[in-house]
Amino acid sequence: MMRRLQFNGTGSGGGGCPGVHEDLDSGEVIVHGPPLTDPADLAQLQHRDEGEVAIVVPRNTLADFGPRDETPKLIKVGREFDQLFENFAHTAWRLETRRRYASDEETDEWGQFITGHRIDWNYDDDWCRLVRAQTSQRKRFERVRLIDTPITPAQVYLRSNAARNCAVGEDIRNLSRAEAKELHLPDEDFWIFDSRLVASIIFDEDDNLTGAELITEPAAVNRYCRLRDAAWHYAVPYAEFEVDQK
Repeated sequence: MMRRLQFNGTGSGGGGCPGVHEDLDSGEVIVHGPPLTDPADLAQLQHRDEGEVAIVVPRNTLADFGPRDETPKLIKVGREFDQLFENFAHTAWRLETRRRYASDEETDEWGQFITGHRIDWNYDDDWCRLVRAQTSQRKRFERVRLIDTPITPAQVYLRSNAARNCAVGEDIRNLSRAEAKELHLPDEDFWIFDSRLVASIIFDEDDNLTGAELITEPAAVNRYCRLRDAAWHYAVPYAEFEVDQK
């Protein structure tokens, strides 16, 4: 039976070898790289059987991309969740995939939107003050939001919200759900902090945010970073994204 292999990463700046793959079924690790060929070096190897090939892999490649048995940590909405946005050093990046968010519909702004009135956005609430404080230190807040065809009411609302959030320092871009599927992006909301910690956001059946699963295992974080790079490459600044409201 053919193995189901997952690419974890490479230490090569040129995108070649050495590289690390993981067998999704057995958990075994497959490493490829330049062979060790010097007879004097080979003579020092122990327990090398006939037919086995010795390869050279930088230590950091295994440290960064070798799978580890690290159980994700679950946190609830609250102070520990809020601290994620206060304590990162460089970048906070989010993929938003849902068609609605229950928390939006509890606000005065949503009431104005759904009744057809102009939204009176608050530019000095807790989130805006946080974003301004962090971006003043040259940190970045970035998001990619998936948009359906036709666009949902909640996504129309968030389009207006994007104007407010970008005005205080965020960079928000849109991507069609159809294109996201072509890129094999997951139907999962998550934040990536400093390319080292992922918060996979948890919602209940009524679209309420309840907490997050914190992921720090390097190979898993690297997979999320590759999703981020693909989404960011194809996403369009929200003001330039054409929507279908029919």
